[in-house]
Amino acid sequence: MTAARHPTCLDVIVRGFHHVELWVADLDRARSEWSWLLDRLGFALDAAWEDGSSWRADDSYLTVCVPPGLRGERHDRRLPGLNHLAFHGGSRSDVDRLMAEAPEHGWNALYDDRYPHAGGPDHYAGWLENSEGFKAEVVATET
Repeated sequence: MTAARHPTCLDVIVRGFHHVELWVADLDRARSEWSWLLDRLGFALDAAWEDGSSWRADDSYLTVCVPPGLRGERHDRRLPGLNHLAFHGGSRSDVDRLMAEAPEHGWNALYDDRYPHAGGPDHYAGWLENSEGFKAEVVATET
């Protein structure tokens, strides 16, 4: 009789992230900024409670919440830890529209002087940073 083998990471098909949890200092502002961006990218509000909210797309979700014992008031993507989240953004015109509307919803464009090719000549994307310093990249995955 052969011993049961546990699956390894090579046996698992990776289909994207399960969830991401972002700790924020200003929940109301985070809800407003992330809700707008995630809605535009095909996520829907899945849950909301006193200290957080989650948005879901298929089997993945993103949560923003105020954790107990939070230290600091702003995320710094230049320190060890999360640098940015990258999302599929649809067509190039979808990305262009999102980038044009982003400042009205608390997101500032980064790398304006190199938009939309800050990632190289074959990479069409926009980069945004919100009021708490979180950076999101929105990549055109269709022409």
